Amino acid sequence: MDQSKQEEEYGYNLFPERNTGNNKGKSIAQSLFTFNHKCQVMLQFAMETSPYAKLLLSAMKSSGCKVLKERHFSCEDCDGTVSGGFDAESSQIVLCQNNIHQQSHMNRVVTHELIHAFDHCRAHVDWFNNFRHLACSEIRAANLSGDCSFSNEVSRFNFGLKQHHQECVRGRALRSILAVRKISREEAEKIVDEVFHTCFNDHEPFGRIPHGKKDAGFAYRDYENRDRYYANL
Repeated sequence: MDQSKQEEEYGYNLFPERNTGNNKGKSIAQSLFTFNHKCQVMLQFAMETSPYAKLLLSAMKSSGCKVLKERHFSCEDCDGTVSGGFDAESSQIVLCQNNIHQQSHMNRVVTHELIHAFDHCRAHVDWFNNFRHLACSEIRAANLSGDCSFSNEVSRFNFGLKQHHQECVRGRALRSILAVRKISREEAEKIVDEVFHTCFNDHEPFGRIPHGKKDAGFAYRDYENRDRYYANL
């Protein structure tokens, strides 16, 4: 396949530094006084303090896919329409340093992309050829990352509808698929509908839908104590 066509079809055109290598070899001076330094600081804070991220990092380590900050995360300039992405070819999470400016936003993006990385580790997702696999992971990421929390939806002026959380998850998963794949909206909606029930109800590794930081903290505590529980059975 022509490289430019492949980039467009798989969404790599949204992450130009994936193709040019511009994110490599930046000087210390450049890193200290650019978005890159701020991105690195916020990433470190998310990994150390966000219960969502801490649970996912623990779960990946337990699954044999230990995440290393220097190897598996990359702060890069991206297209203005995206905040992050998971590059399955390099097993690397891209954080859009030019579009993430608040810690709460960084926490959500790190969590969202770590869910994709967790799925990549445990389920051998065929990201490029199986739209159902992609749709399932996007549904899980929207459902479990806090993307559709009440506070986030209020900030978007979206609230008050029956089964609103499910509709938010469905809508965000659909938008994510359309952003990275050349597929009609009708076909994308059909694929999301086909896998929605199964994937919406897959809450691994949280064991529940974490509707907020407090819920995520309880889920992290339960995950860390799971071996102690089973040892007493």
